[in-house]
Amino acid sequence: MPFKENELVYLVDQDNKRHWVKVAYAMLKISSLGTIDGNRFKEMDDGSSFEIANRKFTVFRPGRLELIESLERGAQIIIPKDAASILFYCDIKAGDTVLEVGAGSGGLTTALTSAVVPNGKVHTVEFKEENALRAQKNLRRTGLDKYWSYQIGDAREVKVDIMADALIMDMPDPENALDNLIPCLRAGGRICAYVPNMNQLENVVNSLRERDFSNVFAIEIIQREMEVHKGGVRPSYEMLGHTGYLIYGRKRA
Repeated sequence: MPFKENELVYLVDQDNKRHWVKVAYAMLKISSLGTIDGNRFKEMDDGSSFEIANRKFTVFRPGRLELIESLERGAQIIIPKDAASILFYCDIKAGDTVLEVGAGSGGLTTALTSAVVPNGKVHTVEFKEENALRAQKNLRRTGLDKYWSYQIGDAREVKVDIMADALIMDMPDPENALDNLIPCLRAGGRICAYVPNMNQLENVVNSLRERDFSNVFAIEIIQREMEVHKGGVRPSYEMLGHTGYLIYGRKRA
């Protein structure tokens, strides 16, 4: 399907550097590349290649991974290796309603909203207005903002008028917000809390068990890339180690 106007795409050069552009059938100015004729996108589709000033580029529609990696950063984001686990273990899918605590820069929010389209929604409780506004800016850039809403407040006491299929919490003390937010999670709904330290993990696990949640467990995800060269393959010396602990559970009726 050819690219449409206002669609967000990225160009990849021969060095794998990405250049982001919003499609318009007009002359487009692209940072570090100059000006190109946007009418060329009418004849191109996902994976098409073309030349700009004798340099070859391939144009792609972004997936969740590329969208998250391209966000304007402020607060630390939940990176793709952890976000993918949340989407899978919380079974977040099209049509779901998700209650999120902590927008950060909108990284996980982007992954959640892209999973619930076209008839679901994500509602975020954020303590800081500046974080919510940054997340809103990032979501508007991708066109996902229509599936998202937010309110400013303390998750431990703010009134939330929603019934969610999943509750995702990225805050320092999730256990202290459980009594306020658990009534907003449907029976059978799933919960995930993301925390950086083991003492926080222990507090959340024990708090969920005390509240009779089923299948409570915690994991950590380590990611290591493989270095592939002609004549040999080895693990990279660097890896994505500890970023945070993920605690999961499911609400009993």
